[in-house]
Order: sequence, then C-alpha cells, then structure tokens
Amino acid sequence: MANNKDFIVKNAVEVGGSTKVTVGDAAAAGSYVKAYDVANASYDSVSFSVSSQESGVTALSFKPDGTVVYVVGTTNDTVYQYSLSTAWDLSSASYGSVNFYVAGQEASPTGLMFKSDGTKMYIVGISSDTIYQYSLSTAWNVSTASYDSVSFSVSSQDTSPRNIQFKSDGTKLYVTGYTNDTIYQYSLSTAYDLSTASYDSVSLSVTSQDTTPTGIFFKSDGTKMYMVGQTNKNIFQYTLSTAWDLSTASYDSVSFSFATQDNAPCSIAFSNSGTKMYMLGQASPAIYQYSTVSAYTITWPSSIEWAGGVSPSAPANGETDLFTITTDDGGTTYTGVKTADNLS
Repeated sequence: MANNKDFIVKNAVEVGGSTKVTVGDAAAAGSYVKAYDVANASYDSVSFSVSSQESGVTALSFKPDGTVVYVVGTTNDTVYQYSLSTAWDLSSASYGSVNFYVAGQEASPTGLMFKSDGTKMYIVGISSDTIYQYSLSTAWNVSTASYDSVSFSVSSQDTSPRNIQFKSDGTKLYVTGYTNDTIYQYSLSTAYDLSTASYDSVSLSVTSQDTTPTGIFFKSDGTKMYMVGQTNKNIFQYTLSTAWDLSTASYDSVSFSFATQDNAPCSIAFSNSGTKMYMLGQASPAIYQYSTVSAYTITWPSSIEWAGGVSPSAPANGETDLFTITTDDGGTTYTGVKTADNLS
C-alpha cells in the first residue's frame, strides 16, 4: 500500500472571502480500519498447545504468509514446525512431525528467526550468548536445515540474549538482552550473513517498562517496535522516529496485558496485516491469538457540499481513494488521499 496516512477535511471556514480547508489524520470506518492497535487488542479465545513437543518454550516465528509457525525451547533444544491450513488461524494448526535439533550449537536456545525467503534460519541461546546461522535446502522446511558454521557472539553486550529480529532487508539485527534489560542493534554489511555482523553501539533500555524483557517484534516498515516482558506480563509499544534506528525509539505509553492467558509470556508476533497478534506463553505452554484492529467512523463536516449530495464511503481494504476539493470562489484546490491504514 502506498500511503499509511489518512487525510480528510476536518473543517472548512470562510476567512477573508476565501474558503480555508484544514486536514488531519482521520479515523476509519467499516472495512476502513486501524491495525496494530495494541492498546485495544482483544483475545480471540483461540490457542494452540505445543506441550506435546516442548515444555520449555522460548520463542516463536511465523512464515510471512501465515501458513507455518515455528517454536523453539530449552527442554529439547529443537525447532518444531506447525502447519496452519487457514493462514493466521491458530485453530487450524497441526504438528506434522517436522523438527530440527540445534543442541550441537546451542544447548539453551531462546530466540528464533528466519530470512525473509525461508532459506536461512537463526538461533540464539544463553549457554553460549551466540547467534548461529543455518541453511534450509527447502525453504521454510526446518527438517532440511544444516549449520553454516557461521556464528556471531553478543556476549559483550549481554550475557543472556533472549530473542532476535532482523530488519526486513536483512541489513540490521536486533537482540533482546535479559541481563541488562536492553535491546541492542547490529549491522550486517552483507544482508543476512552473520559473518559480516558488527555492533552499532546503539541500544535501548526498556527497564522503565519491564525488567525481564523476553521478546521483540518490529513492524515491517521499522517505525514501531513491540516488546514483551515477564515482570509485568505486558506487550509494550515504541515509536522509532527514524525507521530501524533504535537511537530514535521512545515509549508510546501503550501496552496490553497477557496475564489472563499466561503469566510467563516469552515471545510475540503479528500477522502481515497487523490485524492479528500472537503470544507464546511458557506457563502453558501454548500460542495465543489476539485481534489488534479497530473500526472508526469518519464524520465529514457539513460545510462540504458533495456532488450528488452524498459523502463518499470508506475505501475497501487495501484500496486508496483520491478526493479533490475545490472552492467555488477561486480559492486553493485541495487534493487528499484516504487509504485503509496498514491493510494489504
């Protein structure tokens, strides 16, 4: 989608013989919705237990199309793969006995991430404080994984790394540090190649929100980061004024509690559209599904006269509608774009 901002006319008043139009961010109506709405998230009453495979879960990761979810844990030191017959719907999940053992590299895996095309997998753990890189000969099938003999230590920053996330193009890497309650930022001069990684000397302390951070997730455009912690059992939302640059991050004072579902949340993920959120809980252990979308009503001011006498309806999901407002006294013409925020 081309534009994340939503513009409507807020008011139009006569000033000195000219019509002045002011515009601003608009809320949405019907199928025109706001996604990634953590503050107003709601539990879908949908969960999927992974206890038959792993009792000490630590991290989850989704295939980008929502048809596969992966879980790793410290009991069996194994990555387990689950299929979803309906994308992003945990009620359709099943285990197909597909897995990969990582103890040869890491005996206590705590973080899991994949390259965007599914041909690489990355594991971080607390026994060595190191990230390990694997190749998958069949994309997204962990049973075809093999160790690349490539690793990167983060022990100089934190001796208890708990989760990892990549920038969408693979040139940045982020690590959740449990010891120092801090998120750390790294650069990769060759995308997704750990042998080219280096620390940016950029970090973000999250101590004011939670003193036991366990998981992070970035919005695909790098302007939002989400952190989950076990002290307060919440997900917390941050804004990065410069995309993917942690030095510009600030807490939004937005959070959501997972405590009713699990008192030890350890990992989080969102669907590509941002309308669904997932939490992996250690107490159960299970994955829980939430909705993170809100609908709003657009109110156009009565001072605007629409052709045919009817104001336009909200655009359909993913649609961008263009509106041109022209004054009838020779004043400035205003053109604005209204789009379904964050939907694909």
